[in-house]
Amino acid sequence: MTAKNNRIVSGMRPTGPLHLGHYFGVLVNWVKIQEEHECYFFVADWHALTSEYADPRRIKGFVPELVKDWIAAGLDPEKCTIFHQSQVKEHAELHLLLSMMTPLGWLERNPTYKEIRQELIQKDLNTYGFLGYPVLMATDILMYKPGAVPVGHDQLPHLELTREIARRFNHLNGDFFPEPAAMLTEDSKLPGLDGRKMSKSYLNCIYLGEAMEDVRPKIMSMLTDKNRMRKSDPGDPEICNLFPYHKILTDAGKCEEIEAGCRDASWGCVDCKKLLVESMTEFLEPMQERRRKLEENPDLVWQILDEGSKKARAQAQENMEEIRDLLGFKY
Repeated sequence: MTAKNNRIVSGMRPTGPLHLGHYFGVLVNWVKIQEEHECYFFVADWHALTSEYADPRRIKGFVPELVKDWIAAGLDPEKCTIFHQSQVKEHAELHLLLSMMTPLGWLERNPTYKEIRQELIQKDLNTYGFLGYPVLMATDILMYKPGAVPVGHDQLPHLELTREIARRFNHLNGDFFPEPAAMLTEDSKLPGLDGRKMSKSYLNCIYLGEAMEDVRPKIMSMLTDKNRMRKSDPGDPEICNLFPYHKILTDAGKCEEIEAGCRDASWGCVDCKKLLVESMTEFLEPMQERRRKLEENPDLVWQILDEGSKKARAQAQENMEEIRDLLGFKY
C-alpha cells in the first residue's frame, strides 16, 4: 500500500451472532488496523439476501447485533467509519453498472461458488444474486477506492476478481479505480467445539455475546485427545481440540505446564477444561461488559450506523458523479 492511499474497506454479512472464529480470524485484525488506516467497515445486509432471501425480515434484527459485537470487540466509531450497506444507495447503482461489463465466465469460475452451495445445501442458492454476488462485493470495495482490503487466503480469488473488474472498467472508460492490494490476515486457529471448522451451521461455536453460564458446559463437553481413555493415559496436546484454545487464551507459562501435564498424565482433561473456563471468562467478560452498555442504550447503535452511513454516502456520491461522467450518463 502506498502512503498516499491509506484507505481500507471490509464488511460482514448480518446473519447471526459472531463467534470466536470471527474474532480471531477477522475482528482482532480490524481493531489493529483502525489505529493506522482510514477504515470503512460496513454491515453487508444486501449480501445477506443471497442466502436469506426467503425470509429477509430476519436481517434487520441481525444488523444492530452485529454492530454491538464489533464495538464490544474493540472497533471505535471515533477511529473508523461503521456504516450500513443498504443505506448507501449508490452501491446498488454501481453494482448495476459493473454487472453490465463483467463477463459471465469470471463468475462461473469463482472457486467458492460451488463450495458455498455445497456447504449450505439446506438453502436454494440457484439464483442470479448468488452467482453475481462477487460483483456486489467488488462494488462495495471499489466504491471507496481503497489501497488495500484485509482478506484471508481463502478470499484471495474474490479480491482478484475485484481487481479484474477494476482493470476492465479502467480499460473501457479510462483510469479511475485503483486495484486494491490484499492485506493478508491469518485464519483463525480455533477449531469448533467438535474439532471441525467453527461454524454456526455446525452448532459448534462459542459466541462473543454468550453468557458464561452457557459457555461453561460447552467447554466441559469439548472433545479432547481421543486416545486418553483414562486420566492415567498420557496425551498429545497437538491432536487435542482443547489445546489450541489455551495457546490463544491462556498465559504462555501456564500453557507449558498444561502441555507437560498432558504428556505425562499429571493433568487430566477435566483439569484442563476447568482452566480454560477461567481463561475464557477473563477474555470474554470485558467484551461482554462493553456490549451490555450498548444494550442499555439501543438507540446509540443506530446513531453510529446513521452517522457512518452519511459519511460513507458522501464519499460514494462524489465518486458516482465521476463514474457517471466517465460513462456518459451524467444528464
